[in-house]
Amino acid sequence: MSEWPEGWFRDGKASEPVDGEPTASIPVGQSGDPGQTNAGGQYRVREYASAPGSRQVQAPPGAWPEQPPSTSRPGRSGGSRGGGTGAGRRRWLRPRPIIAVIAILVALAIVGTVGTYFYLNSQLNRQNILVSYPGRPAPGSGTNWLIAGSDSRQGLTVAQEREYATGFSSDISGGRSDTILILHIPSGGGRPLLISIPRDSYVDIPGYGMDKINAAFDFGGPKLLAETVQNATGLYINHFMDIGFGGFVSVVNDVGGVRMCLPTALHDVASGVNLNKGCQTLSGGQALAYVRDRHSFLTQDLQREQDQRIFLKALLSKMTSLGVMLNPFRVLPAVTGSVHTLTVDEAASIYNLFQAARAMRDPLTTTVPIATSTYMTANAGEVVLWDSSQAKQLFSDLENGQPVPSDLITGSTAG
Repeated sequence: MSEWPEGWFRDGKASEPVDGEPTASIPVGQSGDPGQTNAGGQYRVREYASAPGSRQVQAPPGAWPEQPPSTSRPGRSGGSRGGGTGAGRRRWLRPRPIIAVIAILVALAIVGTVGTYFYLNSQLNRQNILVSYPGRPAPGSGTNWLIAGSDSRQGLTVAQEREYATGFSSDISGGRSDTILILHIPSGGGRPLLISIPRDSYVDIPGYGMDKINAAFDFGGPKLLAETVQNATGLYINHFMDIGFGGFVSVVNDVGGVRMCLPTALHDVASGVNLNKGCQTLSGGQALAYVRDRHSFLTQDLQREQDQRIFLKALLSKMTSLGVMLNPFRVLPAVTGSVHTLTVDEAASIYNLFQAARAMRDPLTTTVPIATSTYMTANAGEVVLWDSSQAKQLFSDLENGQPVPSDLITGSTAG
């Protein structure tokens, strides 16, 4: 057949048959529109000649569409692999399979998250630290964490001990806790309060008499330290957390370092710190030297405590940030490293640790009120004496859920 004749559309004007050309009747069901029949149930199809040797056929009005159907590209038919309207493609666009896939992925993520939580929770190094004893303070308002940073070299190689100027494990007898903090999380909201207890605080250590508070860790480990702190402050300690040098270095490295802005350059042989003035990202080794440095300051340990609080806040802020929490290559090593290097009380869980981490992202900070930091004793040398009346008010307000006077909140300034 040649081209379609003019007027083949439904509303077009049909051409007249050529004289002498035959007509044909097509039964219904073989061709045409079943709704357009003649009286005999048949279509009459006329053949036309438009050129010698050719024929054209006209269907009755209504038998053809108003416009020709869309054609595929040459060489391709609709529904083939190259076509965009095939049934296979429509199946992929159906919402049910997509929703099912999303549901499966969400379910797997939930199962994986729950499984990871219980696994990590089971890996915590729990110890029987917060024991009951005669005279232990009663539970008060809010939650109190005792946080200790010990000088344990566990997790450090000999090369790292030399590099970080920590001294060698074989040279350390017992253990010391030069970092002692109390984190108070108020009940019912409000900003947490992070309080430093100077390591040279002169207090009564049960069974040993008056001495520097960091000696309690050496005498009886975290259990005796917790009892000493509770007696000295009157606060009920709900949870305990301790991290050594090796664990500290690992956690900082796992989160990709911590950015700090230093007002002055720090160079100290004893701690190994060697940092320039200005903002910079500290690696684990640099961070350890920074929080151990006290010889760079006139106020020695009192300034170091402020630097420790500032760094701890920066570390926890980064560790709980979306950039780390949503990055499995950061959060999983950091959390796993923390779990394996922390020592906690028997009742502590991963959820409790997460609450503490969030609380330390933006707490109020202070140091126990001090009367003098240069009091000389016969048995312990130069020690720190608390301002007993102000210290009593601070801890009493926390225990009773009362606002702490602003003049007892000293804040933190980098040295």
